[in-house]
Amino acid sequence: MEKGTEPQERHTVASHGAAAEQIGDKDVAITMVGEEGHAIDPVVVQRAVRKIDRFLIPAMTVGYGLVYYDKAILGSAALFGMTTDLKLSVPDPQNPSAVDTSRLSWATSIFYFGMLGGLYPMSYALQRFETGRVLGGVVALWSLICMLTAAVTSYQGLYAQRFFLGFVESVIPTGFMCIISGYYTQQEQSLRQSWWFSSTGIWTIVGGALNYGFAQIMGGGLRRWQYIYLLAGCLTFIFGLFCFVIPSSPVSAWFLTTDEKFAAVERLRYGQTGVRCTKFKWSQLREAVLDIKIWLIAIMMVSAYTVNGAVSGFGPLIVSTFGWSTLESIVFQFPLGGLCLIAILLTGWLGSRYPNIRILMLIICCLPVIAGCAIIWRSEWSYHAAAPVVGYTLTGTFGGVVSLIITIGMSNVAGHTKKSFTSATIFVAYCVGNIIGPQLIKSQTKVSHYPELWLGLIICYCITILASAALFVVLRYENQKKESAVVEDEVKRAKLAFQDLTDKENPYFRYVM
Repeated sequence: MEKGTEPQERHTVASHGAAAEQIGDKDVAITMVGEEGHAIDPVVVQRAVRKIDRFLIPAMTVGYGLVYYDKAILGSAALFGMTTDLKLSVPDPQNPSAVDTSRLSWATSIFYFGMLGGLYPMSYALQRFETGRVLGGVVALWSLICMLTAAVTSYQGLYAQRFFLGFVESVIPTGFMCIISGYYTQQEQSLRQSWWFSSTGIWTIVGGALNYGFAQIMGGGLRRWQYIYLLAGCLTFIFGLFCFVIPSSPVSAWFLTTDEKFAAVERLRYGQTGVRCTKFKWSQLREAVLDIKIWLIAIMMVSAYTVNGAVSGFGPLIVSTFGWSTLESIVFQFPLGGLCLIAILLTGWLGSRYPNIRILMLIICCLPVIAGCAIIWRSEWSYHAAAPVVGYTLTGTFGGVVSLIITIGMSNVAGHTKKSFTSATIFVAYCVGNIIGPQLIKSQTKVSHYPELWLGLIICYCITILASAALFVVLRYENQKKESAVVEDEVKRAKLAFQDLTDKENPYFRYVM
């Protein structure tokens, strides 16, 4: 049992919360709860967690949904005349009867080059400055760039727009991953990370419904694809206004009472993951760069997200090759999004309920993706063919794979600089996967069912399985080494919790699998 404190003592410690963000090289939590453990009321803890959930999760779900929608609408916009208007598809010089869509592939990929450029600078800004101000300002800029897509008149202009769009959108995934790791325990992170990431599935459905509505527009002064981007930009701007009020940590959470802030921070002590530290530490960066766990996670993310690069950017176009109309191709995004949503939420719930099954679930979720790719590749692509559509839907379990990679990556690191580097690296890998995916689609191989795409995705998911197995071995070995070397000392454990130590530096940190 942790050492208790009297209520008046607790309020004395908590009164320093306002200065907590200026703590320096230690965690901001330490000025609120100190170095000793405190007994906390479970009722207050539950109330604080409920308030945090209600404030953060809906907003994060909408925010990441807008990121996903912003990327995915390129596939639908291509069906609404963008490819013709911006000359994204042109006759193949070597075979005039065929169509070359390489410009569309690059328009999809260049977004992720922009995100690659923004991930590490945005991660640094989020650590050094107030989270709300950074998020709010960058999201407002993102909304403007998104709306300006409607003013693009050439594929070169679209390339530039997509690069800067990716640069500013990089703030969202890295910010959200660090927010969850700073507000929730290791056990809780699986479900909470899955909640905001589930918007991948939700917005596949919502975005499909919106795009279906835009397909009905037959008049007006703009093309249908221009209306889509104007709507996305307006929704993003509204979200950006909300971002300004997001607190940097539970220490400064204005929507919690003093007792609730104290409880929200103190309950994180046992897990040793910390809350927030604004000082950038080069020692933690060096450790992160040399940590094999982070690079295994990166390999898993690169391999797993190649399917998204192809499916989100080219999904409706691929389905249309099965003999379905433009509207029908959009409707077939609904079952894909539904399965994606179910996979993300189910794996998140199971991961929070049962210990050390996350890597096992990740491997299981890879299998339907492999099966789906094989079905699409080898089935007959006749008029209104059902088999390839079934295979296409099965690939939706990739959402569970990626959600688990994020959860496993962020719940197994400590030290705020190392967390920031890890979150950025995970999404650098995400970008690389998204860049590779569209390049596997060769319009010239449509007759043979895009063999490079489906074979490439199958190989990538086999790599994901092997890297996951290797990560399990590494984490298990590290836990065994820690357990054999450390004698449990609750006083020392409590003291080390908010020193902003990394997972390797802290002998009481334990990895989850």
